[in-house]
This record gives sequence, C-alpha cells and structure tokens, in this order.
Amino acid sequence: MIAVFNGVNLNMLGQRDPAQYGTLTLGELESKIYEWSRAAGTTARCFQTNHEGALIDHIHECRGWASGVIINPGAWTHYAYALRDALEIVTVPIVEVHLSDITAREEWRRNSVIADVVAHRISGHGEDGYHEAITWLMQATKGV
Repeated sequence: MIAVFNGVNLNMLGQRDPAQYGTLTLGELESKIYEWSRAAGTTARCFQTNHEGALIDHIHECRGWASGVIINPGAWTHYAYALRDALEIVTVPIVEVHLSDITAREEWRRNSVIADVVAHRISGHGEDGYHEAITWLMQATKGV
C-alpha cells in the first residue's frame, strides 16, 4: 500500500493558479491516484493537510503499513526541517512530487530541504507526476 501525502494549500487545487498547478481538484486527483494504484496492483491511502504537525503524525503512523510514500509538501518543501526529519525515519522508498517545475520558478522555491531523504523526485509533470511516482515505487519495491 502506498501512502500519498499532499501538503499545504493543495486542497486549493483547481482554484489556485491553474497555469502552475492545473485545473484538477484535489478530489479529482485523489480519484486518479486510486485508479492508477489499482491498475498497478496496489492500493493508495491519501491524506492532505495544511497543518505541518498533522502531516508529521501521519508520516510516523505510515511506518506501520506503507510499502512506499509519495509526498508533495507544497511550500513546506523549502523550509520544513521537522518534515524532513520525519521523512528521514521512514524506511520505505519516498518519492517527492511537484505539479510545477520547482527548479524553473522563483529562487526561493528551488531549494528542497527533503531532497536528501527521498529516493526520487518528479517535478513539473502535473498530475502525471503522481502516476509516474506510483510506477517508480512499484518498480523499486517489486510490487510489494
């Protein structure tokens, strides 16, 4: 089972800057994630929050059941060291996903404080980045 974590402001998908983030709502994205997971032979559990501590609690909890993690921390990517530390103790592969290409945006968005604790990053592929992350995790874990 794959844990899919979406961070701060991702509940505003479909309403916030469609040029950067697309027109899909979070609910629509989660439906696609569930569909892609089933097609890959696994299941996904999605969680979104605007509260860093709640996300950290869910990361700690997933250590008992997840075979892989997909995370889009939103703006927390750039400064949330507590989130980085929580991810560091996860023992399964982690994929960092960003809808927009963070390396082509404002200078402050180019840094990822979680980069050194994730196994793979997909950035700038829109919603397809989540599909790519599921595929990558299934290959990395041999479908566990």
